[in-house]
Amino acid sequence: MSIEPKKILAAVKEAKEKAEKRNFTQSVELILTLQDIDMKSPGGRLQENVELPYPPPEKTNKICVIATGELALKAKRANADLVMDRAQLEGLAGKKKELRKIANDYDFFIVEAPLMPLVGKILGAVLGPRGKMPIPAPPTADIESLLNKYRRTVVIRMRNQPVIQCLIGTENMKEEEIVENIQAVLRTIEGKMKRGIKNVKLVCIKTTMGAPVKIKP
Repeated sequence: MSIEPKKILAAVKEAKEKAEKRNFTQSVELILTLQDIDMKSPGGRLQENVELPYPPPEKTNKICVIATGELALKAKRANADLVMDRAQLEGLAGKKKELRKIANDYDFFIVEAPLMPLVGKILGAVLGPRGKMPIPAPPTADIESLLNKYRRTVVIRMRNQPVIQCLIGTENMKEEEIVENIQAVLRTIEGKMKRGIKNVKLVCIKTTMGAPVKIKP
């Protein structure tokens, strides 16, 4: 990694210091501007899941599990935010307002593999544009582990413009934890770009109510 941790740490501290005080916990976002990217090529449609070492406690992902039988029971016991069976899913067919609400309310959709075609038919039109593609799981999956994984996962996306913006913490987290989250995202991008970190032109950190702070290379 060409960006030294101490330089990331300095930028995180500066961003938190510059944040205008508010009566809510502000998010901390990572903003990347990329270069030498052909936006018309597959590489210009980057979308990757990154499991953060320290997920923001106040920004826990909401997960919908669509399953039947034992897998559905296990999902309920594991406190999935919503568990939907086949009949409930079929009951949503054609109800555009309800489908849009579900697509907006939940960050990830874990689907029992045999139900994937049905989910694609009913939910595909609302999940696709939001970049929330269903995650297939076998009926014997360890659903608790999957829930834990996706509760700490952030999606990095690049669409139409060579810019990536994603949540990597909250202002009340330790600076060192935010640094490790940033490094996890940068490692993923470096591995997906043709020229690695050289494809990254600019790296900034920003709080909800603060000005962007550039990470100096």
